[in-house]
Amino acid sequence: MNDAAKRYLAVEKAVAEKAKGCTGSGSPVRLVVVSKTFSADVIEPVIEAGCRTFGENRVQEAQSKWPDLKQKYSDIELHLIGSLQSNKAEDAVELFDVVQTIDREKIARAIAKEMERQGRLLKFFVQVNTGSEPQKAGVLPDDAVEFVNWCQSDVGLIIEGLMAIPPFNENPGPHFALLRKLAGEAGLSKLSMGMSGDYLEAIEFGATHVRVGSAIFGSR
Repeated sequence: MNDAAKRYLAVEKAVAEKAKGCTGSGSPVRLVVVSKTFSADVIEPVIEAGCRTFGENRVQEAQSKWPDLKQKYSDIELHLIGSLQSNKAEDAVELFDVVQTIDREKIARAIAKEMERQGRLLKFFVQVNTGSEPQKAGVLPDDAVEFVNWCQSDVGLIIEGLMAIPPFNENPGPHFALLRKLAGEAGLSKLSMGMSGDYLEAIEFGATHVRVGSAIFGSR
């Protein structure tokens, strides 16, 4: 077993133990292993170690490695965790199972149109820009609940939860708390928050999905 596979098992164990400690019931938290920039031969040992949920930032990069891996391992669930442009909607619907970064009406409509055309049914998270950072994607907090409702009622997307990336130089706790509050107001049960440096803290705030890459694969 290589180092990445060993680190994956260690992180998976830490996630499970933290979830059990926070909920008392061992309620599962999904570990989304972020494989961006890493090739198929680096990813496959982690699959062999048992991981079936991965995240990629870019559609084009994912196309270079995941079709063959998904054919070989048919139970893989692939999440898009980076921004999506409407001109990539066709490719995204073809390859991904979950899109965590819905944040604009244009992309929501494009995705809905492609799902109907391809006969595929994806699941979605709405990305929230909890820090209201001008350079970052995501719906502003004040608009999040209304946008979720619009996606569900007007476009028919299956919105499972909310996703956020807190500002790099701030305490993530208040951002996790805000995302949890907004999800409650929107009637959503899933929260994708927490990365390699703060995924255990995110679980304390109710994360159902944590996105961990460098703690498993090492520095990019």
